[in-house]
Amino acid sequence: MKASLPMSFELSSSGPLIGPKDDGYARAGIKEPSTINTAKESGYHLGVVYLSFPDFNEANSATFHYLDQTLIETGYRAAPEVFYFGPHKLWYLVYQNGNAAYCTNSDISNPAGWSAPKNFFSSMPNDNGHLYRSQTSLGNFPNGMENTAIALQDMNIYASFEASNVYSTGNGEYLLLIEAIGSDDASYFRSWTSASLSGAWTSLADTEVLPFVRSNNVIHGEMIRTNGVDPNATGDYTAMPWKLGILTQANCGC
Repeated sequence: MKASLPMSFELSSSGPLIGPKDDGYARAGIKEPSTINTAKESGYHLGVVYLSFPDFNEANSATFHYLDQTLIETGYRAAPEVFYFGPHKLWYLVYQNGNAAYCTNSDISNPAGWSAPKNFFSSMPNDNGHLYRSQTSLGNFPNGMENTAIALQDMNIYASFEASNVYSTGNGEYLLLIEAIGSDDASYFRSWTSASLSGAWTSLADTEVLPFVRSNNVIHGEMIRTNGVDPNATGDYTAMPWKLGILTQANCGC
């Protein structure tokens, strides 16, 4: 689909769709999704907690499959992304583990089918406000990540914090989103555009005053978020009862 990006963004929220379950696994919240639509079934899959459902209205009643019970095992596992890589006929699950890790699965409907994780890089970059880009050939993927370059940087490390995603608009333009932490310590998303994945990136809606999306606290993912917490709530970030929702662009057809 081709779409032109507006200069400002108006988003409507679905409200909470998926939250933690009282199922003995003691998960405080559900956040940081990766969502794919399969060809063989009408469903969506999210990991590290992994579930399938035909409609988002049914998401919270879907069975949760906890991937720490698989070869992925326990430990720091965050910010998953799932995609199908045709040359290998495999699904790839990419996520943070301190480094950037990946697992593979030939059957997206089998939560137990993920391979043991491997790292993309030999070391971990500094958390210094830089957005790094590495590349490899299709034939060498997932190995050979090289030619690492700084794609974007900010003197304020919280203005270029985490959760970068790049999308093609279908008309020769790319959209880059990055999560930032605002002056009130709440997260919001900044955005840039480019005619090439290698940049340069041009500001779109990239300030705290004019962000790509902002609510009381919107964090990390594919713009499928609700914080599920009273805006005045305090406490440990990792213990908050995060829930997933859908944000819909309301003022353009993209």
